[in-house]
Amino acid sequence: MGRRVVALGLADPTFQLVGAIDHADSDQAGQDSGSVAGEAPSGVEISAQWPALDDASSPKAVVDFSLPEAIDGCIEQCVKTQSPLVVATTGLSEEQQQRLAEAAKAIPIVWAPSMSLAVNLSMKIAEQITAALKDVSGGLDVEILERHHRFKADAPSGTALKFGELIAGQLGESTQHVHGREGHTGARTREEIGYHAIRVGDNPGEHTIVFGMLGEKIELNVAASNRDCYASGALAAAKWLIQQQKGPGLYSMFDVLGMA
Repeated sequence: MGRRVVALGLADPTFQLVGAIDHADSDQAGQDSGSVAGEAPSGVEISAQWPALDDASSPKAVVDFSLPEAIDGCIEQCVKTQSPLVVATTGLSEEQQQRLAEAAKAIPIVWAPSMSLAVNLSMKIAEQITAALKDVSGGLDVEILERHHRFKADAPSGTALKFGELIAGQLGESTQHVHGREGHTGARTREEIGYHAIRVGDNPGEHTIVFGMLGEKIELNVAASNRDCYASGALAAAKWLIQQQKGPGLYSMFDVLGMA
């Protein structure tokens, strides 16, 4: 993802790349970030050190697309430099989410489990479907299937959990979240949302929300064909923070898309 953020950022003349951060043991440390991303040299080396910039050239936005282990240092640096932050990293602990909320009192932060514009539009549609059908005669069953590449470390995906959170907000407080099923589970209850995580090959991400009723169903499917949709969404969020000159706060991709 870091490579694609760099590549698409370099292709957009409204951006200037000023730093490319990786962990100290990275095999790419010291290499040109543009070259590593498969593009022309950018003149910016990959480093574990944050760039030392004066006020005139200070970064306007930081995009974090890494791992939960890196987010604390990123938050600390952004608060120190008063840099707007886009957090595209998933799998954050509750403590890390709380740190994000605290940091958002000092700097503007866009945080979303998926940067994909199509995914976020689908989330809004899922909310609307649930609101319209939650009281349908015979009941509404909701199941969430997500597919990702074999290397993904967390399950279910943060995107699947966000879909479930938004749907549960429409169904009510009694909603239960069930992760997979095995054995003699008995009949499905009316209050549950089921999650199923599939890990296959190099799938960059696919989510299917099944709304089942007696006699009919709706399947809402959104799928990425490559990772550029996530990188371009993160850059769109960074651009939104800069252009809107947002004050401190915790924002979502719904804000970026004008759907909040």
